[in-house]
Amino acid sequence: MAERAGVALGTVSNVLNRPEKVAEATRLRVLQAIEELGFVRNDAARQLRAGRSRTLGLVVLDVSNPFFTDVARGAEDRAAKEGLSILLGNSDEAVRREAAYMDLFEEQRVQGLLISPIGDVFARLERLRERGTPTVLVDRLAQGHPFSSVSVDDVAGGHLAVSHLIEQGCRRLAFVGGPLTILQVADRLKGANRAVAEHPGVTLEVMSHTGLTVHNGRATGEIILNRPVTERPDGIFAANDLVAVGLLQAFAVLNAVDVPHDIAMVGYDDIDFASATVVPLSSVRQPSALIGQTAVDLLLQEVEAMRAGLPFEHQQIVYQPELVIRESSLHQGALGND
Repeated sequence: MAERAGVALGTVSNVLNRPEKVAEATRLRVLQAIEELGFVRNDAARQLRAGRSRTLGLVVLDVSNPFFTDVARGAEDRAAKEGLSILLGNSDEAVRREAAYMDLFEEQRVQGLLISPIGDVFARLERLRERGTPTVLVDRLAQGHPFSSVSVDDVAGGHLAVSHLIEQGCRRLAFVGGPLTILQVADRLKGANRAVAEHPGVTLEVMSHTGLTVHNGRATGEIILNRPVTERPDGIFAANDLVAVGLLQAFAVLNAVDVPHDIAMVGYDDIDFASATVVPLSSVRQPSALIGQTAVDLLLQEVEAMRAGLPFEHQQIVYQPELVIRESSLHQGALGND
């Protein structure tokens, strides 16, 4: 290639890695030779020499959940501005699968790891950092551990949702979602319980299940439909929008429940589909794309600090959720804001 362009090998290397050091005419001549010869850069070899790739790893709980899709998109957009790519792993809420992705991304020499962890992985993440791979927690507060994190106040979100249902006149409430071993779900329930405790005479039934999917919501909806009308909840807080969609599907099949007049409902995440359901769904909105972008910012700051051998002060950024009111939660049929 150097012979084809009439330059030294070092000049070709500069064109590929430090183009600002090469005269424009020379750079164009080398690029033309690259195109003519069909040269494809061996990035794996470059990674071995540099010790790191141009990638960041991202492990999410459920890639089929639109919330995590939006988080990944935000992270990808931010990383692209720095010439980096995102390698995405779906733990599917399985500890072994999560561990396998952490192993894989370390083997791939990612510059850093973004992760929405399932359980207590802090000891493992500390070992990763000791070996040169910093980590930022996504949608999970670091809670005193020496890591940066980007999350939403899910306790406040649960309080918002249930307070709204109570304001609409609901008194027999149900929380639908699980498993409660997922910290975000447990925090949303905690906020719901706080709201109920502030209003004597209001009850909250917990209907936990094994996943946060449309299928799980539909199954719980069928359980509710099999009860006598007087034993059904009059308000439901679903742990996420997918569960709420499943509930709406179950109620619509036999046209046995009028949402919101029989049962008012609020979901969580405010995914794009929430406003397009058969009854537009009230939901607690999280800034999903912003979470991904901010997590990448924090990770790159730590990467630079490690490279420079400088101390780094970890940050815990917590965004506040927003309640978006639509028809599904309005007992009186008044229109809310969208």
